[in-house]
Amino acid sequence: MDYLFRDVVAVLMDRDHSVLRGAYVGVEAGRIAYVGNTPPGTDAASGVARAIDGRGCVLMPGLINAHTHLPMTLLRGHADDAPLASWLSDHIWPAEARLDSRAVRAGTMLALAELLASGTVSVSDMYYFCDDIAACVAQSGLKANLSRALMCPDGAFDAAHDERLREAVKLYADWHGFDDGRIVVEASIHAEYTSPPALWEAAARLALDNGMGMHVHVSETHREHEECLSRWGLTPTEVLDRHGAFGARTTVAHGVWLTGGDMDILAARGASVAHCPVSNLKLACGVARVSDMMSRGVNVALGTDSAASNNSLDLWEEVKTAALLAKNENGAPELFTAPDALSLAVTHGAQAQGRAKETGQIAVGFDADLILLDFDKPHLSPCRDPLSHLAYATRGSDVAMTMVRGKILYENGSFPTIDVEKAKWEAEHYALPLIFATQ
Repeated sequence: MDYLFRDVVAVLMDRDHSVLRGAYVGVEAGRIAYVGNTPPGTDAASGVARAIDGRGCVLMPGLINAHTHLPMTLLRGHADDAPLASWLSDHIWPAEARLDSRAVRAGTMLALAELLASGTVSVSDMYYFCDDIAACVAQSGLKANLSRALMCPDGAFDAAHDERLREAVKLYADWHGFDDGRIVVEASIHAEYTSPPALWEAAARLALDNGMGMHVHVSETHREHEECLSRWGLTPTEVLDRHGAFGARTTVAHGVWLTGGDMDILAARGASVAHCPVSNLKLACGVARVSDMMSRGVNVALGTDSAASNNSLDLWEEVKTAALLAKNENGAPELFTAPDALSLAVTHGAQAQGRAKETGQIAVGFDADLILLDFDKPHLSPCRDPLSHLAYATRGSDVAMTMVRGKILYENGSFPTIDVEKAKWEAEHYALPLIFATQ
């Protein structure tokens, strides 16, 4: 074995929400090779390259961030406290228009380091400059589902000559399946309100013809939802569905204003919703009806959205916030439990990404996408119920180690695959002056 975690509290994230105390978990050739309450056999134990003492720690599958815009880390804190429409059109889009490849790489590397340090092992990102994002992900060792956001606000879309669509096609050709599927490329419609039906149909064809997933913003704000109804006589979900947008495995970002009928459409299509509660609350978009979605058969995962709208890529904040909002939605705290909340960030995220057979559980044969959390801290002591602490008390800073496919990518402040100091320098001395030079 390459690694053997010993005497650790292992949260398996299986259907029974099993917790093994004093557990042993072995990793070999990038996968989980052993799980048990007793040490592996003498031959296996004697060949361990590194044994990791897990006393005082919890081991669990890594978190999955189902909706981000990684380079927007450069815009953290920009235009705080503005309404979404103004935030986008008056502040974010003008700043993004100044980005270049070098700046995007700096922002992406900082984002990936933040994700790793807080226990995220896989991310679904929607943006542009996707070659640069993919190169950063490739270097970092994380898993990622990447998509080139397609938008055409003026409505003059020509599939034969659209540069953004060509970039999406090239991204798929160059990066889909990289490193035995560590990087997956998806199609993307930015949103109903930023594009015409011809674009939706072109993106849907791209996804179906190549077996790609789809990533799309839907019903994030009440204004977006109502303007779509006024424009088409249909909700964003209804009109996109009529143009085939949900024919492939789909992740719908936000879904704050979904109707019951919208939820039924998404459930029938096997779509997932990436719930981003902190970003939605900060932008005063509203609160997605997560319990209602799940009761209708919609898979709900968690995302942070960008660091520009959230200010953090710490998915633990989303776990607790999602749980509290769902309890309030139900008016019954017992109806959305700690295991329910954790599942959104792990197994439901794996399903949304199409990775449910490879990650999201501590089980023999699954990829060793694992995180080790230090529970020997005042805010986590004493610990009678690890699941409760993980859902309601854990912070990203409690993560001591993040491993993807059996490779340690973060350990106690160290990033073996990312030059964090270089990324910080590039962001501070190159990217920010580029973006804000005229301000």
